[in-house]
Amino acid sequence: MTTQEALFQYILRIGDTNLILGQRLSEWTGHGPFLEEDLALTNITLDITGAAKSFLEYAAKVEDKGRSEDDLAFLRNDRQFFNAQITELPNGDYARTIARQVLVDCFDYYFYQELSKSNDETLAGIAQKSLKEVTYHLRHTSAWLERFGDGTEESHNKVQLALNELWQYTNELFEMNEVDELLIKEGIAVDLNLVKTKWEKHISELVEKSTLTIPQNVFMQTGSRKGIHTEHLAFILAEMQALPRIYPDAKW
Repeated sequence: MTTQEALFQYILRIGDTNLILGQRLSEWTGHGPFLEEDLALTNITLDITGAAKSFLEYAAKVEDKGRSEDDLAFLRNDRQFFNAQITELPNGDYARTIARQVLVDCFDYYFYQELSKSNDETLAGIAQKSLKEVTYHLRHTSAWLERFGDGTEESHNKVQLALNELWQYTNELFEMNEVDELLIKEGIAVDLNLVKTKWEKHISELVEKSTLTIPQNVFMQTGSRKGIHTEHLAFILAEMQALPRIYPDAKW
């Protein structure tokens, strides 16, 4: 594997994770629990989708095969996507959405901190911009986790159930393969072991503050690094890609 091939795969992984999460969160637009929160989550969605565009645009440039970010987003099938599986899971109720978002926001917060130090100037630049945005995201969703966890009995039980169900997908965020190994040596990629240590400490403290508990002895899911996903991704792509596939040459 060349450095160019590894870099393409690496950027694609980050871009896909943002793209699919943004698509999932967009389902809440117009359906939030109240107007202010509807707008807040919609803005978070726009930030995440914007990051996806930046990463996929750079991935297309690195690949250098004449494809655009739109081609990468709309003309690949599910086995050609490398997003973390946690991002493709159904939203469920608002407590479940917030629980998922906290777990991902916390990862992104520490991941972008490290990626902003990358020897790749484009990646570092995107990471620096994204870090400013995700700092707000994490603060917002953390406040909601505390509100649910230390709220009513019903809200506490719902968010705890969400954590119990989502936890099995968290370890996949930190998996590394030959792509990471090659790019870490070049000072481009992030050592996810460093991110995991900070993430675990932050999440443990937040969960305890929210009067919740971290699930124990959980079987961890894997597969996205090889393009293996849950059944949900194919349905997301069918909806997201329908128009571009019907009219592939359309100009807007």
